Amino acid sequence: MSDKKDYQLDLIHRPRRLRQTQSLRDLVEETDLKVSKLIQPLFVVEGDSICEPIASMPGIERLSIDLLLKECESLIELGIGGVALFPKIETALKCNMGREALNPEGLIYRAIRALRKRFPELTIIADLALDPYTIEGHDGIVEMGTSSPLNDVTVDILAEMAVLASDAGATMVAPSDMMDGRVGVIRKTLDANAFESVLILSYAAKYASAFYGPFRDAVGSVSLEDGPSIDKRSYQLNPANRREALLETSLDELEGADILMVKPAGQYLDIIRDVRESTILPVAAYQVSGEYAQIMAASEKGWLDMKACRDESLLAIRRAGADIILTYFAKAYAQDLS
Repeated sequence: MSDKKDYQLDLIHRPRRLRQTQSLRDLVEETDLKVSKLIQPLFVVEGDSICEPIASMPGIERLSIDLLLKECESLIELGIGGVALFPKIETALKCNMGREALNPEGLIYRAIRALRKRFPELTIIADLALDPYTIEGHDGIVEMGTSSPLNDVTVDILAEMAVLASDAGATMVAPSDMMDGRVGVIRKTLDANAFESVLILSYAAKYASAFYGPFRDAVGSVSLEDGPSIDKRSYQLNPANRREALLETSLDELEGADILMVKPAGQYLDIIRDVRESTILPVAAYQVSGEYAQIMAASEKGWLDMKACRDESLLAIRRAGADIILTYFAKAYAQDLS
């Protein structure tokens, strides 16, 4: 190999030219991962100065409203795009009809009011579903002896919840129940109550996934100690189906959704891409509790580099087409950047 040119390939295109230095790589980078694109999910509990670690989600806690305010102040300083709130309701307040969901002085509405008063510009997303409020943990009203929520009865309750959340100061309401027709009813109800500026972030393609376990434990709808006993396949999407997601998202768009969401994210990158190519609306994706937990658990074992895997997973979701990502990594990612 004394004469290098004797061994030079006759190539016109050498893609590695664009990867020689960090500045070149930055110039041609196709996918950004701005902190402003991230939403931090937060869990709320009753009490004062309460911070309850969630064993299955290292680094994530349930917070009382006073500590929730402090946490959101930190998130705003980091430039996080917004927060999504989920309550853990006391067991004594749960019933098969989810009545606590319609209590104007309920935990979630007090939390929203406190945040809106302190942070007028904060994007606050209020989840609309009955799983934190019902004894069995279903997302809607279920008749005894069945596992399939009553669709239209549930939709009426969700619409009332949307009004209560909007009156408290929510920027967006996010129906996560997968009942048919709920986006249209919620939109009409909000408009009729002078909340036409409140957005609907629709969980448009929410799959019956095995990756929700830590979340259900966090809101107290199912204990991980008891195992995954709840069956939501009668209303959440079949993981085997792709076209069905496009039907659901197109219906929600027609009914007035402002943003369409795919959940989970990492196992459904193809669905995110399909939805992105089928609509001009913003597309969101939820990197769910199980996705978070598996990266954290493997990193604690020393099997994976947590930060590298976290960033790669978030980039994959953005690359697939998500404009917005709900992720439990939002705060930690922003802290590392700062």
